[in-house]
Amino acid sequence: MSSPVLNGVRVKVPASTANLGPGFDTLGMALSLYAWIEMKPAHQTKFHLYGDEMNGIPTDKTNLIYQVAQSVFQEAGVDLPELEISMYSDIPLTRGLGSSASAIIGALAAANELIGVPLTKDKLFDMATALEKHPDNVGASLFGGIIAASWNGQHADYIRIEPPTGMGVLVAIPDFQLSTSKARGVLPEQVTLSDAVYNISRSSLLTAALSAGRLDLIASAMRDRLHQPYRASMIPGMSRILEEAPSHGALGAALSGAGPTLLALVDKEAGTGAQLEQFLEDVLGEQGISARTLWLEPDKDGVVVVAGASEEVSFMDSIKGEYTA
Repeated sequence: MSSPVLNGVRVKVPASTANLGPGFDTLGMALSLYAWIEMKPAHQTKFHLYGDEMNGIPTDKTNLIYQVAQSVFQEAGVDLPELEISMYSDIPLTRGLGSSASAIIGALAAANELIGVPLTKDKLFDMATALEKHPDNVGASLFGGIIAASWNGQHADYIRIEPPTGMGVLVAIPDFQLSTSKARGVLPEQVTLSDAVYNISRSSLLTAALSAGRLDLIASAMRDRLHQPYRASMIPGMSRILEEAPSHGALGAALSGAGPTLLALVDKEAGTGAQLEQFLEDVLGEQGISARTLWLEPDKDGVVVVAGASEEVSFMDSIKGEYTA
């Protein structure tokens, strides 16, 4: 049995975007927007949740981070029923930026580190995918970079792709939430053979283009017929943004995960960022949608152990200067 780390651990975990257009439930990319989780053994379980994104999160043992941590301990044969958990997140909830995936990965990594790292990253990936039901977001938050993955119900296979040099990310985050279950509810149970071939060809091309750094192929490769057309009615202005964003400086555009966040990939050397950002704001504004835009980078590291927890420095002081609030 591994011995718990007496003073606890702190991890930093990135947000993620999934699908990237045609790669439904298979392609994900980590983004430079973060959550921090600190986990300590305790005599009685307690939670310290900071930031606006933590509003409404349970502060008892039904908490997702607590439950995920216990699954790690059970898998490793360790008994550690009481925890002190602190969390701050800049990742908005139910906006299509992998907030639940980041919580799952952060909890898995922190709990595993706390008891001496008995589980491999591949094992953590399988556990995370079983919880999330698809490997794209959790894979990106775990490994960083771009992830192409598949899931057979028990095991996830993946390849990590290094993000192309010079590729940036612009996201427009509407001021309304959209649950994944609602966004999945509008999808058809069956698609035509032609639509299936359309997406397979573009998903394959997109994966190859990202691997080879062929930014010129991204716009056509990011087109999709499996999920975005059916979800477009839930985000007014989305169809126009996906169609016209390349004409305003985007390499390509997509709905981020289940939405409502919209994402554009950009060539940072092209100098078209201001025009593209204005285009997104104008289109959403015309539909009466208030949204904030953020310029992000692909995160290349995935979840990282920042440090052991400290008794002398508070959790929020320990991450001061890193978060955006």
